[in-house]
Amino acid sequence: MTSLKVALAQINPLVGDIPGNTRLVIETLTNARDTLKADIVIFPELVLCGYPPEDLLLRPSIQIRIEKALAEVMAACAGIVAVIGYPWREEGRLYNMAGVIQDGQLIAQYAKNCLPNYQVFDEKRYFEAGTTPCVVDICGAQVGLSVCEDIWSHEPLMQARKTGAEVIFNINASPFHVGKQTERVATVAERAREGNIPIVYVNQIGGQDELVFCGGSMVVDAAGELCYQAPMFEEGVFTVDLTVADGRVTVAPQTIVPTPEDLATVYQALVLGVRDYVNKNGFKGVVLGLSGGIDSALTLAIAVDALGADRVEAVMMPFRYTSQMSLDDAQAEADILGVTYKVIGIEPIYNAFSEALADEFAGLDADKTEENMQARSRGVLLMSISNKKGSLVLTTGNKSEMSVGYATLYGDMAGGLDVLKDVKKLLVFDLCRYRNTLSQVIPESVIIRPPSAELAPDQIDEDTLPPYEILDQILELYIEEDMAALDIIARGFDADDVHRILRMVDINEYKRQQAPIGLRITERGFGRDRRYPITNGWRSGE
Repeated sequence: MTSLKVALAQINPLVGDIPGNTRLVIETLTNARDTLKADIVIFPELVLCGYPPEDLLLRPSIQIRIEKALAEVMAACAGIVAVIGYPWREEGRLYNMAGVIQDGQLIAQYAKNCLPNYQVFDEKRYFEAGTTPCVVDICGAQVGLSVCEDIWSHEPLMQARKTGAEVIFNINASPFHVGKQTERVATVAERAREGNIPIVYVNQIGGQDELVFCGGSMVVDAAGELCYQAPMFEEGVFTVDLTVADGRVTVAPQTIVPTPEDLATVYQALVLGVRDYVNKNGFKGVVLGLSGGIDSALTLAIAVDALGADRVEAVMMPFRYTSQMSLDDAQAEADILGVTYKVIGIEPIYNAFSEALADEFAGLDADKTEENMQARSRGVLLMSISNKKGSLVLTTGNKSEMSVGYATLYGDMAGGLDVLKDVKKLLVFDLCRYRNTLSQVIPESVIIRPPSAELAPDQIDEDTLPPYEILDQILELYIEEDMAALDIIARGFDADDVHRILRMVDINEYKRQQAPIGLRITERGFGRDRRYPITNGWRSGE
């Protein structure tokens, strides 16, 4: 009987920083060997280049850089076995590879068999699919290698099993969406039962543009029972004990960190996404417009939780329609969270724009143009602060608004990252209530008041939009479930509402493609998931 201590390296690489990722890998394996006394350390998918590397994979020098990185890892890998992911070119073909390094040598390589090409994945653009299993003796255990999507299919595991695998090591860069960890656990358990084989699943953590990777590495036994689960949204190296005896690998009982409730995971994903976007791109901090409304209140709380109050500036930019309640609530939010807070009125800027445009507007009635000028005045201020101070502008528009175009180009859409771009309005309310269970940071008056852009006297959102209880359901059916208008109407929604909302979604594609990227928390965010042509003759209501 042989006992093995396996280290699950739930780490946070930076896409494209191959030297930095290599240092991170070496530091991690050194810690796993010297401090944790691990026999094996397993790293995430494509950890040496980060995931997803996209068209960096097409750069001619990437193979040279990966070869150099692997040589450095091999030189450092004494007294421990490393399973590691990287891109690798052979005979002109690029593969998504998992390699095994032992005693300073690359002793085995496995090319990912199943290449995902849906939702946010585009791997067939870059990689060739492998076709064969790889089973390698690691410390006396017959280990079948697999990479991410392979575990979602039946065939790769069964091929490894037939080749003699006693345990599967599956390396991943699996992005988060609501409920994803529950799906992962169920899928990995199903594969284990099918093959009557334990599976060690390692996932990366961190934010990469719109994607968030949540960790949640796990081990299931041959019966499909979850034996270990690492914390979600927490970097670390976590160890599990395996036993090899008589051709079987068994898993010692471990502590299972529970999967948090959905609201908690969404909030943590947004915090992690903001932190990594700001830090990995080298911004000193963030600045945002604090209106006294619920979207900016939630964005402010997320920013402070991600970066600390000392790196967050909030700016209230009142106009003649701004209510005293909004002024009071914005001040209260800033005081509670301890951020730098400024009040800069936009009346002089708006008046200057109006005067400059007086001849152009002569004889024309006031309309949405004047409302948009207010938003654009605020956008100029925030972007100027960003330029001067090196801070990233966080925009605060939610998914409901972005869907129907309830936002102003070069106004409230001006910025570098939209934190709530994939968060519908009702979920904004739920997240505010959730955050207040941790500590009271969002005034109750902000949560209970009717949402308003305050661009006109006594304006509320429902003057021009259906109630969010209706709007958000229709948007989910159309955007996230791809349902047709007639099918949505058949669910009991008013036909006029459905046709109007779908039309608003369709005609505002041009706005969304000019908007800042936003963090993805659903299976169909505005970004990699949903690619619609701006110029087209499709009519969703037909």
